[in-house]
Amino acid sequence: MTAGGAAQHLSALLTDLLGTPLPVRLRAWDGSESAPGDSAPDAPVLVVRSRRALRRLLWQPGELGLAEGYITEDLDVDGDLADALRAVWRTVRAGGPRPARTGPRARARALGTLLRLGAAGPRPPAPALRARPAGRLHSRARDRAAVSHHYDFSNDFYALLLDQSMAYSCGYWRRPGDPSYTLADAQHDKLELVCRKLELRPGTRLLDVGCGWGSLALHAARHHKAEVTAVTLAREQAAAVTRRLREEGLEHLVDVQSKDYRDIESGSYDAVCSIEMGEHVGDEGYPAFAASLRARLRPRGRLLVQQMSRGRSAPGGGAFIETYIAPDMHMRPLGRTVSMLEEAGLEVRGVESLREDYVRTVAAWRDTLHERRAEVSALVGEEAARVWRLYLTGGMLAFEEGRMGVDQILAVRPDADGRSGMTDGHDGVPSDHNGRTGGGR
Repeated sequence: MTAGGAAQHLSALLTDLLGTPLPVRLRAWDGSESAPGDSAPDAPVLVVRSRRALRRLLWQPGELGLAEGYITEDLDVDGDLADALRAVWRTVRAGGPRPARTGPRARARALGTLLRLGAAGPRPPAPALRARPAGRLHSRARDRAAVSHHYDFSNDFYALLLDQSMAYSCGYWRRPGDPSYTLADAQHDKLELVCRKLELRPGTRLLDVGCGWGSLALHAARHHKAEVTAVTLAREQAAAVTRRLREEGLEHLVDVQSKDYRDIESGSYDAVCSIEMGEHVGDEGYPAFAASLRARLRPRGRLLVQQMSRGRSAPGGGAFIETYIAPDMHMRPLGRTVSMLEEAGLEVRGVESLREDYVRTVAAWRDTLHERRAEVSALVGEEAARVWRLYLTGGMLAFEEGRMGVDQILAVRPDADGRSGMTDGHDGVPSDHNGRTGGGR
């Protein structure tokens, strides 16, 4: 450790600004390393590889500057990234023993320290994967570009990351403690749960809004002989689903359409499903989205929405996710979504939280990304691989800590006499002895 090195100056600066000692150690480009402070001796080490990391934070303070430093390897973590983020967020939540010093004098001192450490210079270039949406928010053209940014990223990449069903949504982990029970099992059980809640039978007309790579559409056709209209804005997804249908000989049961949900032809479907697509609609557009789902249901038809939510005081996606993963994404607390569905004339019959299931699902994707790290980097490049490493780690912790949730919302369009079509007032899906739908955990 070099006495008075860059790491010591940075550690003192951050402690002063945050009002509490750092929960991680710092290692700087000059080889210096901060003392453990309040962190454990084996705590993760935040590595500041170059002065360019400081310039990034000067030009882009906060979450986004830190994320871009990590993506470009100007910043790194020696140790487990999840442990480092847990420690930092735990400190932020606790608020520290005294309030952070963010007044004009504190900011001036911080700026002086950064300049003395060599942070002055031109703005570093942003990573190539940064989204740059243009046009009116949630116009058809901007929505298509935003969806394409994420879902048309690379079919080959998603094939590496996901299980063989290509389900890119929360699984349903019926036996999480069983080592023989895999992500593929959890995704199969999720798809089967959705089909049972919608009461799919041979000939049932199902509209799948935001069909992804066709996991639900293929499952519903393959196992329940439902007649599915599968809709996605992402052209690469539509091509992949069409190819999978041909391979399985299911073209006669599934019609794939690449279009905006606002352009779906009117119809009278027995069931409508939207799996983790409503997050891309936006808050102002959600009432019209809910109304369009209702309008396409026949009386006594069922709707299943699986959707992410944010905690009451949590921000939702955040600057990093909205810039690099899902531009224009919007999440709201669960109760607000339920209210919007009810305001659209739908009767909500049940809500099931899958928050802990998403922790397990994202952890499985994260493990795959780690195990196939070399393949991923060769396919999409190291910067993109680091974007996804940060995204999956942060997402896993957001669900783990309750800052984000995900729920299945089952609703029905009552007929003119108020009848739901639910047998004896229930949804027809058996519950286990723990009260959880769809089997024991």
